[in-house]
Amino acid sequence: MTDEIFTELADGRRESGPFMLMSPGFAERLKDWSRGGHIAYVEADFWGGDGTQAAALWENGRQSWGPEYASIQVGPPREDWPINAALARLGVVRAGASDLFDTVGLGQERDMEGWRRAGRHALDAATYDVWEAACRAESEAEARAAAERDRYARRDDVPVVLDSGTVMRMLDIPPSPMVGAAIRHLQEVHLERGSLTRDEAATELRRWAQNFRSTR
Repeated sequence: MTDEIFTELADGRRESGPFMLMSPGFAERLKDWSRGGHIAYVEADFWGGDGTQAAALWENGRQSWGPEYASIQVGPPREDWPINAALARLGVVRAGASDLFDTVGLGQERDMEGWRRAGRHALDAATYDVWEAACRAESEAEARAAAERDRYARRDDVPVVLDSGTVMRMLDIPPSPMVGAAIRHLQEVHLERGSLTRDEAATELRRWAQNFRSTR
């Protein structure tokens, strides 16, 4: 539920109750949608691991369950939490996750705005599995990109015997990402073997540069 859709359906009216975004107009729309199949509406709010959940279920043009509301505290998930209970009534089966909430991917976001953002991203996905696979691929790509950037970043907490100017002169290269990668490599060697003399660092640098260039 986005603010724009709620504003369009609410007609300036908001129902009292456990839901933050509920109006007579939206409730009627949920009834209409449920004629084509079961539909649940859920809300959650979290802060520091604690929070609240609310959920209700519609089917065959009527509200068939809920609304249920609960305060959630840090600890293992429970089957009777409102969102888990609603998902169970929709026929969701836990698959390698701590609870149904995580099974359908709700735990991947921190709040309802995150759910809205994920929903907008999923508009072009044919199924949940397609969307989940796309999210996983995106996350893996971001992790690979971060690891690649890290290769070229000098660590502030590890000394290195050769500075960037010396590295450029020894390898006869201009300022470039290769300079950062070279210094980062020497720092990793320092962590593995201990301090290097300038001659040892120079030998290691030339060996590394030969391998680095051969893989480009």
